[in-house]
Amino acid sequence: MKGTPVQDLPTYEDVAAAARRIEGHAYKTPVLTSATLDKELGARVFLKAENFQRMGAFKFRGAYNALSRFTDAQKKAGVLAFSSGNHAQAIALSAKLLGIAATIIMPEDAPAAKLEATKGYGGRVVIYDRYSQDRDEVSRRVQEETGATLIPPFDHPDIIAGQGTAVKELIEEAGELDALFVCLGGGGLLAGSALAARGLSPEAEIYGVEPEAGNDGQQSFRAGSIVRIATPKTIADGAQTTALGALTFEIIRREARDILAVSDAELVAAMRFFAERMKIVVEPTGCLGLAGLRRSAEQVRGKRVGVIISGGNVDLHRFAALLAGSA
Repeated sequence: MKGTPVQDLPTYEDVAAAARRIEGHAYKTPVLTSATLDKELGARVFLKAENFQRMGAFKFRGAYNALSRFTDAQKKAGVLAFSSGNHAQAIALSAKLLGIAATIIMPEDAPAAKLEATKGYGGRVVIYDRYSQDRDEVSRRVQEETGATLIPPFDHPDIIAGQGTAVKELIEEAGELDALFVCLGGGGLLAGSALAARGLSPEAEIYGVEPEAGNDGQQSFRAGSIVRIATPKTIADGAQTTALGALTFEIIRREARDILAVSDAELVAAMRFFAERMKIVVEPTGCLGLAGLRRSAEQVRGKRVGVIISGGNVDLHRFAALLAGSA
């Protein structure tokens, strides 16, 4: 496939501009540390806790950045988004804050907590079956009906730039890093994180982490072109993507050191660590970074490492069942 022209890709300057745009609207989330984790890995680990972000995930950053750039005509027509949950909530909340009508297309098996939260933020939800219906076709139909502007969950310059502000804050607080582990679904967070890291900690090795059942990013990284897969079945619902985006792939293949894949069992182990040792609730997708770091223990010994905890939006019954081993 042909590469995306470099001039069309967002840059660190776009991340810095997004940071100014979302200031006072997005939370500056805490950077957490754990002596237990440092001892386990023989490294100094800094965890950016986006589970404490507005609506419970990093997605608010990109959504608010994108919607804040709407023209008056776009605001009047509204915004359209598709998501399994966190992007849905982020768009719905950002739209509510900016006075924009939001329509969200969500799979019928989206976590109940995320579905209800999206409605609670004022989003109009349209349900579809992700295993039998074409999401893009559903989106096109709704867009034709409403005239709304579609903001995709990851492959959009303003989304990528907004997500990168999390790592910008992390490095500004923790200092330069030797390595950075970031969860990977469609690539918006990893791409934005890579831009921020290259701007502020240029020597950092950047790793994306995705579920083994949905390792399209790893396959794409190895192949040098985008590989598309069937919708993966994994507890990491935020990473049930079928392919990277054109923009996100170009940035990731240029900046990432590697893409790692971890099992659902490793995600549950990370969830348990966060709950038992750090007293925080993290959704399965939000555990990808830590699971990937633990898999890379030998490579990070003696280093300063950053990890993005991407979100904490998980149904508590599901959370308890996973930790109890009964899910």
